[in-house]
Amino acid sequence: MGIQLGSGPLVKRHNYQQNAEMNITPFVDVMLVLLIIFMVAAPLATVDVPVDLPSNAATPSPPPDEPIYVSVQADGKLFVQEQPISLSALATQIIAVTKGDKATRLFLRGDQAVDYGTLMRVMNTLQKAGYTRISLVASEELEP
Repeated sequence: MGIQLGSGPLVKRHNYQQNAEMNITPFVDVMLVLLIIFMVAAPLATVDVPVDLPSNAATPSPPPDEPIYVSVQADGKLFVQEQPISLSALATQIIAVTKGDKATRLFLRGDQAVDYGTLMRVMNTLQKAGYTRISLVASEELEP
C-alpha cells in the first residue's frame, strides 16, 4: 500500500489565538467628535449681551414708613440716607441706623454708570453684616 499524495484537498490548520485586547478605536473616534462639537458650541454658550438694568417695568411695591437707603453715585461715593460714608464704615453705620435689627429692609440705589463690581462690594458688605433683605431700586420704565 502506498501513500497517496494529492488525492484530497490539503487541509491547513492555523492556530489562531483569541485576542483579549479591547478595540478602543471607535471610542477614540466618538471622543474626538464630541470634543469638536464642544469646542464649537462652547463660545456660543457665553453671555455676550449688552444689558441696561436700571429701568423696571414691574409695579413698585410701597416703601415702608421709614425706608433706609444706601446710595452709590456714579463716581463711587457711598451714602447712607443723606450722609456720606466710606465702604469700611458702612456696616457699623447701618447697624447704628437700624438699631441692630437685621430684619430691616435696606434699599440699595445705584447710579446707572456705577461699576457693577462696586455695587456688588456694597451688597457683600451689607450681607456680611447680617442684612439679607436688600432691595435694588430702579426708576420706573416710561412708556413711549
